[in-house]
Amino acid sequence: MYRGRTGVSRRTVLWAGGVGAVVAALPVSASAAPEGPTTVAESARRAWLAEQAVVARHVLAVWGLPGTLLGVIAWPPSPLEEVFEEWDYWFQAHLVDCAIDAALRAPAPERRDRVAALVRGIRTRNFTGWTNQYYDDMTWLLLALERADRTLGVRFPDGIDALRAASAESWEPEVGAVRWRVGSDYYNACTNAPTGIALARFGNLSRAGQLADFVDTRLRDNNSGLIVDGLHEPGVRLETAVYSYNQGTAIGLEAELSARTGTPEYRRRATALIVATSKGMTDNGVINGAGGGDGGLFMGILARYLALAAITLRDTTAAQIVHTSAQAAWANRTDVNGLPLFGADWSTPATVPDQPEDRIRLSNGRIAASATPNRDLSVQLSGWMLLEADHQLTIAGL
Repeated sequence: MYRGRTGVSRRTVLWAGGVGAVVAALPVSASAAPEGPTTVAESARRAWLAEQAVVARHVLAVWGLPGTLLGVIAWPPSPLEEVFEEWDYWFQAHLVDCAIDAALRAPAPERRDRVAALVRGIRTRNFTGWTNQYYDDMTWLLLALERADRTLGVRFPDGIDALRAASAESWEPEVGAVRWRVGSDYYNACTNAPTGIALARFGNLSRAGQLADFVDTRLRDNNSGLIVDGLHEPGVRLETAVYSYNQGTAIGLEAELSARTGTPEYRRRATALIVATSKGMTDNGVINGAGGGDGGLFMGILARYLALAAITLRDTTAAQIVHTSAQAAWANRTDVNGLPLFGADWSTPATVPDQPEDRIRLSNGRIAASATPNRDLSVQLSGWMLLEADHQLTIAGL
């Protein structure tokens, strides 16, 4: 089912569902105006098309090795990108999570095999083993591995063990939080909230609750109700930037704890943050764009955890944000040979990147945005995540 490199460059030929498409001649269909609510069948079709688009444009075997897959960070890819000279660990963790979504939406052996191959690809390309220097990166992969194990029976126990051990090392009891990276004095939402979700899923509700309290009491802005990025200790120097994905994971953590403990305070905090997110992180009900590179994932992560909260708490505000965003993203997509290409801002029409870029974009473990952000795997993963979340809510009747 999965194609690695052949004698024909993927920059010349795009394969999707057995249909060859010459990239040099890219017919583009303009988007339509936002539509009404979708049916279960239509939401499934849209998620399937988003899946096909990412797999066709971005997914390759690692250096041609059988049984491995990885996501190329941009499309069209530069030569260095295509052989994974540049890659990003946390992009790949979210690609695994999206592949799990697809395998749950439409179970099939090849989808289950794809999840396993992607995990093997991460382990192959990540020369240091399962871990790296960033605790947020490792937590994203831990969440994906736990979910693959629990929902699909795709098991990598050595990976889970290594990542859980690394996560435990990040705990700083004097702060009551986990560090962003090895040796850092920074304690941020994008590490602490996902780590709390992972801890809750592994049954450590006490520590998960401590992290939820840290995020709520020390990183919540009292004026907007939103979660700021993080703080430095000692000295309590706040980094006050507000990002959409931090709202999503904080909402997800409160929802997990609410469901697992029945404590009303977790539900109250989740509901309050959903309302604040609706007011502060959306425009006409659509999640705000965050550009390409790392920011390309922010929208989709928020959508994923809004959907989780909507289903767990039966929260219609959370569900409506996802549905409205999905309608906008679909309406503003560009179709390239029948497959969608999503924009970095779901409220504006997407454009097609016409050529690869040769500049190096990796710096301090992070990927900068392409000149045309819609090139970036992160942006396309957000679109895919959103449409899977929309489908899950549609099935749930929310």
